[in-house]
Amino acid sequence: VQLQAFGGGSVEAGASLRLSCAASGLTFRNYVMGWFRQTPGSEREFVAAIRSSGGSVYDTDSVKGRFTISRDNAKNTVYLQMNSLKPEDTAVYYCAAKRPILTRDPLHYNYWGQGTLVTVSS
Repeated sequence: VQLQAFGGGSVEAGASLRLSCAASGLTFRNYVMGWFRQTPGSEREFVAAIRSSGGSVYDTDSVKGRFTISRDNAKNTVYLQMNSLKPEDTAVYYCAAKRPILTRDPLHYNYWGQGTLVTVSS
């Protein structure tokens, strides 16, 4: 199984980025896909996740209303559209896969991508 995340970059506050994560080696449509982020010295934190059916969950406090997770099962890809970015969104973003039930706990995810760095300057 391989998950490849890309789309990160350096932007100014208020800008948008779209992260993508391409999956291979698994039956993508059967998996819950999640996005997490991590800063140096901190634990990996939940950002959003999406069920195979398309139902999604967000970390309400930090990103709901600004970030949107989506998936294209035909392309084996999950996306994270990030709008109105803030400096506190700066982190390495990881995509992950699990089945069968959506959870927020990174320990329950079986497969991880390599991470893509998002840097937001004020």
